Amino acid sequence: MPPTEHLAQPEPRLQQAMQRVLLATLPGVLVLVWFYGWGVLINGLLAGATALAVEAAVLRLRAWPLKPSLGDGSALVSATLLALALPPYCPWWLTVSASASALLLGKHLYGGLGKNPFNPAMLGYALMLVCFPQQMTHWPTSHGMDLLGGLQQIFGVDFGSEVPDAWAQATALDSLRINKSLTIDELFAGNAAFGHFGGRGSEWVNLAFLAGGLFLLQQRVISWHAPVGMLGSLFIISLLCWNGSGSDSHGSPFFHLLTGASMLGAFFIVTEPISGPKAAKARLLFGVGVGLLTYLIRTWGGYPDGVAFAVLLMNLAVPALERLVAPVAQAQA
Repeated sequence: MPPTEHLAQPEPRLQQAMQRVLLATLPGVLVLVWFYGWGVLINGLLAGATALAVEAAVLRLRAWPLKPSLGDGSALVSATLLALALPPYCPWWLTVSASASALLLGKHLYGGLGKNPFNPAMLGYALMLVCFPQQMTHWPTSHGMDLLGGLQQIFGVDFGSEVPDAWAQATALDSLRINKSLTIDELFAGNAAFGHFGGRGSEWVNLAFLAGGLFLLQQRVISWHAPVGMLGSLFIISLLCWNGSGSDSHGSPFFHLLTGASMLGAFFIVTEPISGPKAAKARLLFGVGVGLLTYLIRTWGGYPDGVAFAVLLMNLAVPALERLVAPVAQAQA
């Protein structure tokens, strides 16, 4: 759930911020649909409906009014970001489980909006990745699935569509991580998962989310500190560790910026105000930490993309970051 200015802001301002966040995801959604088909929208509908149902049920159980919390848009934003991070044709029950986990374990377990120490969307995503790694790493090829085939894959029901044998493939990050013999040039030339600078399709998706993020900055919905910290540290560490096009190379800085969930993470995830730091310098350090951990997990970890785990680990460090910058702020005052 991305950023609002402060918890104490009036509800209309919170709703307006959430609406702008949803609007900012639109370029990325359109590009995802263009490359991967209707599964992106089906994921979004399943995740959104589940999030709203869980939110309403918890509010009823706690005898809290539905309108202020259900209408602020925070649950729908968390569900949307989670759906955008999930594979487009994962089983329906995985999307439902991820969305319910994000709302229950990432938000309401700690008392609801404003009290969650972890990013709800990333908590739901990471839980599914740990529990169901095979389904969570099953990404489709671009333009490889029609609507009926997608419904067949998601719901496990035969709609009479013939699904291609090779409708899924390893992502560019996964292919690079397990590569032992091919040079980077050979991977880009011979592996269908690679595009011009990053993953095929994902480089355009990242550019679309970059455009949405710039819109959020222009609208002052988010500040620049966390995105610049994340993207800057990811660029620098990938540049320092870059070994050209050799077979032991971990990818260029542009590869890491334009592959995986880099831009979605930078502008829509690390800017979440509740689980992230409040002070500007702490937000900058938070973003730096997420960028560094993302690269380390991508390169030497057991999962191809490390944004979710990086964010959750840095959520644990938020109190320390706030204490670290407090003496500096007092000295400047």
